[in-house]
Amino acid sequence: MSTRSSVQTADSTPRPARTAPSAHPARATRCTEALRDIAEDCTVLSEALLLSAYGVAAPNTELLQRLVDLRDLVDEAIGVVIVRQRAQGEPLADLAPIARRTEDRLRKKYDPPSVDRALATRRRPKPVTPAQSAATAADTPILRRPGQRLACALTRMRNGSGRRQREIAEQMGVHESYVSRMLSGQRDLSWRHVRIICEVCGVDPELMKPLWEAAADVQPSNAEDPVQYLHTYMQGLHYALASPEPAVILAAAQHTISADDLDRALYGPGVPDWPVIDRLTVLLQSLPNITRPLWRRAQAAAESRPIATFS
Repeated sequence: MSTRSSVQTADSTPRPARTAPSAHPARATRCTEALRDIAEDCTVLSEALLLSAYGVAAPNTELLQRLVDLRDLVDEAIGVVIVRQRAQGEPLADLAPIARRTEDRLRKKYDPPSVDRALATRRRPKPVTPAQSAATAADTPILRRPGQRLACALTRMRNGSGRRQREIAEQMGVHESYVSRMLSGQRDLSWRHVRIICEVCGVDPELMKPLWEAAADVQPSNAEDPVQYLHTYMQGLHYALASPEPAVILAAAQHTISADDLDRALYGPGVPDWPVIDRLTVLLQSLPNITRPLWRRAQAAAESRPIATFS
């Protein structure tokens, strides 16, 4: 065999496929940032699904649409992770078993240019607006919106406990900036997040539950005592406003309610008349259309209870 034919034979020998491409730091950084955005978007869609699932009569078409949107977002995130792995110069063999795909399939389905183009044009989902249109209408003052009342309460809780946002973020497993957006009212909170904040700050989560349910448009459970639920909601509003002294509230009400009315609204016993709750709701920076159904439930429950008799 000639030297020339030996060279041809050597040149035509198949070479093994490359499994660890050269590192691409800039692309890896873009993927990391995109992954954080997608993780937040997953939370938005998950909370939308939660609201639909809690809906009294959410149609199956709505539920399926939420699930499909979430599935598509997860697939988008998988593509970002695959591309980041390649951009970091790491082998796809590490990810293939987890993704239940061959390396070749991952390489073809999630090629970097296609993922780059998708990320450049992606549109982030918007948080679902609760059904209480009056509570979220454009002309409603921001501070009176239920999500903002919850955020104010949690911010006060965090400040009073001396805990840092970093500690809360570590317990949640999220970035510190995400906690900052939750506490400022820019991002909706799940009940799990509220519980974690309360536990880190040493506050009973039950105090925040009515505020969260109002913000998430979740109806109170039938297992809840309607009278106590109303009191807890009013206590939460009071707490969110930095727990002003009774004298301050009565002066702001121009003494249209009494100290006894205030005490009964917050702690009982019984349920004050609606004008008292209405006035106090406004003074505590909330909306009467949220409090009124709670008052009706509490009033009906109180009226149905047997009157105690003493021998």
